[in-house]
Amino acid sequence: MGAGFGAAAAALSAGCSGGSGPVRRLRLATGPEGGPYNAFGKALAQAVAARGRGLEIVPVSTAASVDNLRQLDEGSVELALAMADAAEDAVLGREPFRRPVPVTALARVYVNYTHLLVPADGPVRSMEALAGRPVAAGAAGSGVQVVAGRLLRAAGLSEGPSAVGERRLGLAASAKALREGAVDALFWSGGVPTPALSELARELPLRFLPLDGHVSALRARHGPVYTTVTLPAGVYGLTEPVGTVGVGNYLLARADVARSGVRDLLQVVFERWSDLLREVTAGARLEPRFAISTGEVPLHPGAVAYYRSVYG
Repeated sequence: MGAGFGAAAAALSAGCSGGSGPVRRLRLATGPEGGPYNAFGKALAQAVAARGRGLEIVPVSTAASVDNLRQLDEGSVELALAMADAAEDAVLGREPFRRPVPVTALARVYVNYTHLLVPADGPVRSMEALAGRPVAAGAAGSGVQVVAGRLLRAAGLSEGPSAVGERRLGLAASAKALREGAVDALFWSGGVPTPALSELARELPLRFLPLDGHVSALRARHGPVYTTVTLPAGVYGLTEPVGTVGVGNYLLARADVARSGVRDLLQVVFERWSDLLREVTAGARLEPRFAISTGEVPLHPGAVAYYRSVYG
């Protein structure tokens, strides 16, 4: 893996910045165009470019979390965004990964809120009422697919006569399918509000189903990556809060990314966090004690050095 990265790094560092030395160019696996990971990646690339420290971030559109982790392992990118549950599965070599993937964390950057929505005028008023119905359960290779699958298993809706018909659809396709009646429910995991869902809510009255009752079962089986969070009243036209499942998002790196690059990148992340999160999740803050909480995913040595140097 190290040899493969060395060759890639040599090729990526060939550019120069105004004669001031080689540009350290790092490819960042994000997510599909129009999604929150893609928005974060583009904002981070712009913030790094504006700082002018000889570091360049190149966002790469992907299917999101699981796909990103596989690309990190293969060496086709040096950085990635991924949901905490998928990242821990990768590090521990659990399904859908065949072996442990040696990735490291730079920071836990924000929390995803799991959304399960249905038409407000339809018959579905609980997750259990989805039995046998078609459901948009996230694109193949996405973190949504992971958390939706686990919730469906916890509710007894993944096998047997009660199994839902899982449709592997990204967010835009999921919203279209729900609008047209091709599916009866839509799973999504992202910031609040997610613009595509705000737009959908203006076109179609929606009901958001509570999922907080499944958090304890998820934690018992998969560990503390899952928490209870609340979709607040006011977003998506909600008249009252809805309890649901929260999952952290990690900014990840291959272990052989240079410490200096990690240090410079994290300096930008903490200086510009409000800009980076503006289009991703409203009202979020990035604090060191939050950022270093990466569970089973070890911090990159450069990240450890950065946090120690700045915060002691």
